[in-house]
Amino acid sequence: MPSSQDSDKSWGRLPGPVCALGSLQKLYISGTGLRELPEEIEGLRELRILALDFNKLEEVPEALCRLPRLTRLYLGSNRLFGLPAEFAQLQTLRCLWIENNYLYHFPRALLQMPALQSLQMGDNRLRALPGSLPRMTGLRGLWLYGNRFEEFPQPLLRMSQLHILDLDCNKIFDFPDLAHLKGLRLFSYDHNPVKAPPCVADTVTLVGDGAQELMEAREERLQGLREQEEQEENAGPISLLPVIV
Repeated sequence: MPSSQDSDKSWGRLPGPVCALGSLQKLYISGTGLRELPEEIEGLRELRILALDFNKLEEVPEALCRLPRLTRLYLGSNRLFGLPAEFAQLQTLRCLWIENNYLYHFPRALLQMPALQSLQMGDNRLRALPGSLPRMTGLRGLWLYGNRFEEFPQPLLRMSQLHILDLDCNKIFDFPDLAHLKGLRLFSYDHNPVKAPPCVADTVTLVGDGAQELMEAREERLQGLREQEEQEENAGPISLLPVIV
């Protein structure tokens, strides 16, 4: 599986010869000071993984949006304010990390990518989520820590397929009842000004203030129910036949 990795050099632009490697499947160009990508990058037709984090990119070029087999894209710690509409062409993308940028609004292009499974958007400037977010039916993990939410984003209440939800380090004072989110397995709400842990299903692991005590009490309750069921099973059937003397 051909790959290329270079994190020691300081580049302003991706060297042209790299784009001629048509069979390349993995390309790591993290922390190289990259400011732009050439149009020729669309020639990397076999590319599956592209790491461009910790650079100085201010926009995502349309050429990158024409990589037909890309499944993982890392754009964290750049200078991005948004994504182009053409980004929706990346229909094979499963994992997108775009944390620590300057996103004030949720990129609309992502709403046209139902196959996306993992979306890392921590440390941005988001205050709200679009009402059409539940269109992203493939999404399983959503990281929104370190944004500017002051209330729980209501569209998340219709994201029953989510397994992981991270809302750490926001300004949320209260959480709605989340017990109906049957797919949820991990919910992190640490460093929010909440007074009590959120109500979730018994299968959810919580991370945040008061979570440990709540989960210990939950385990005691579930253990009591299990013991009660065992006692009822061991007691056997009760005979209701009349006694003849």
